[in-house]
Amino acid sequence: MNTFGKIFRLTSFGESHGKGIGGIIDGCPAGLELNIDLIQNDLSRRKPGQSKITTQRKESDQVEFLSGVFEGKTQGTPIAFAIWNKDQHSNDYNDLKNVYRPSHADYTYTKKYGTRDHRGGGRSSARETIARVVAGAIAKQILASQGISVQAFVSQVGEIQLNKPYTELDLSKTEDNIVRCPDAETAAKMITRIEAAAKDRDTVGGVITGVATGVPAGWGEPVFNKLHADLGFAMLGINAVKGFEYGSGFEGTKLSGSQHNDVFINTSEGIRTKTNNSGGIQGGISNGEDIYFRVAFKPIATLLKEQHTVDRENKEIIINPKGRHDPCVLPRAVPIVEAMAALVLVDHFLLSKLNTI
Repeated sequence: MNTFGKIFRLTSFGESHGKGIGGIIDGCPAGLELNIDLIQNDLSRRKPGQSKITTQRKESDQVEFLSGVFEGKTQGTPIAFAIWNKDQHSNDYNDLKNVYRPSHADYTYTKKYGTRDHRGGGRSSARETIARVVAGAIAKQILASQGISVQAFVSQVGEIQLNKPYTELDLSKTEDNIVRCPDAETAAKMITRIEAAAKDRDTVGGVITGVATGVPAGWGEPVFNKLHADLGFAMLGINAVKGFEYGSGFEGTKLSGSQHNDVFINTSEGIRTKTNNSGGIQGGISNGEDIYFRVAFKPIATLLKEQHTVDRENKEIIINPKGRHDPCVLPRAVPIVEAMAALVLVDHFLLSKLNTI
């Protein structure tokens, strides 16, 4: 499956060290005036080489729209776009052509297809997420027209955790530092932790928190394609993601039902809930409260140090990979999490129009 979505659909193509990455968006409503600067800004937040704690691969990641946009507006026709690769160092991967790198997709791709592109992981590379960020940035603009915002931030790096609920944070400060954590004191500790991993030629994982505000009650499906299930499907499809939880998540298992239930109250804004352990979703359908969730990322599998593995001839060998790699995926993954959440929400927005007369 290279296509995501039901009405607003993205099909992505390309490899990490191929000519480029791109996509085709089908189902985007006509008449949307695209803000290209906002799309490019999200690509810049994802691109390599943006700070001392990211890979130093140099890519401008400029998007080029090939169809579906005329005089700055969407036409309701397929939107095709491409981002051309400029700074591939494919020779860095020559020694890995016949090697199965630990915790990578080398072995599984070979078993599935009988072949693989060993240059930077080919299609399994996180560079493919460029297409998702472009589509997600367009989805965010559709949602913004409905008063809905989607924002994510780094809430944990290794053992360094931001122990504040998102409601106590100023999320406008997320972009104030290179790790994209809205709390300056915690951000400084996170950066130090990532630098330590890089110095040791190692990697570190963590957690990204996502928040969607302004989503009205009534989006989602009651059985299959529950809103939270689609969000989980989207997040678990991001490279290096190992877990997803929404609302109270696993911590909610420690509460009794009387503590966990979100009591309905009547306010000047209409029916609301006194608490939001449900994470804005009940019965698979949004209830009008903020939707919030957490996404767990593993430490990146590529280590610039010796590791034991086997090759295609089943021989045990030692590898010492070269190349330019992130010591921590989290700062660059923030716009990816936002993009995937926006793609899910815009799809349910369009689906909701089919359920009413």
